[in-house]
Amino acid sequence: MTDNATQNETTDRDLAGRRALVTGGGRGIGRAIVAALAAAGAHVAIAARSTEQVNDAVHAITATGATALGLTLDVADATAVTKAIAHVEQQWGGVDILVNNAGVLGPVGRTDQADVDAWLHTVQINLGGCFLCTHACLPGMIERGDGKIINLSGGGASGPRPQFSAYGASKAAIVRFTETLAAELDETGVRVNAIAPGAVNTQMTEMTATAIEAGAESSAAKRQLAEGGADVNRAAQLACFLASSRSDGITGRLFSAIWDNWETVKAETLDPDDYTLRRVTPREEA
Repeated sequence: MTDNATQNETTDRDLAGRRALVTGGGRGIGRAIVAALAAAGAHVAIAARSTEQVNDAVHAITATGATALGLTLDVADATAVTKAIAHVEQQWGGVDILVNNAGVLGPVGRTDQADVDAWLHTVQINLGGCFLCTHACLPGMIERGDGKIINLSGGGASGPRPQFSAYGASKAAIVRFTETLAAELDETGVRVNAIAPGAVNTQMTEMTATAIEAGAESSAAKRQLAEGGADVNRAAQLACFLASSRSDGITGRLFSAIWDNWETVKAETLDPDDYTLRRVTPREEA
């Protein structure tokens, strides 16, 4: 038996009975995370704007014998978010794990040529939705002294992404929101981390491939679709790691699902700047 197989056997039910909510869980990365959490024993509430996608995802999860709850939800709608979280709490008594995955690509093209309303709406969904769901789940988590919040970052967060300023700015803001929230909640038992999932083939990749305004990224997206993107299961496995007791004590960090050896990370060995976004000062010449 391989080491990986052994590790999977010892951790595949370590979320048994935990109550999770995944936004944008009807397709792509979100759906992979839903499946991984359910396989690890969690009860999973699946939220997305498409009722059809939600119902399909719920059916797929319940067919495996796991517990799932469907929520048709626009995360940019504060009232709808409050009602959705209240419904989960009413059904299950609380949310232990929140995965803020819902997001949109937004307008593509140079910033001065972007549609103003579309640009602002992108930030409202990507960053605002992350805030609204977190804001609604936090009181219960803080009261119980326990909770795991996992935010999906991505392209443009750790470096500039020309032609995608709304998307890149919102994803970078999610990382700083993660770090700030982790510091605020340090004494509460609630842990907050972010995931960079890698270049996974998703509907956003397809949209980028057909967007003339995307420039070089359009060609790169076409190659990625043809050659195959990053393994979506790595992001799902990282979400399970951060949702489980294996990551206890780790908070305020940004992990790359593809490039970081996150499986071996221990809270007690982390330096303050490890797995974070920080300013680097130039070296002085000798």
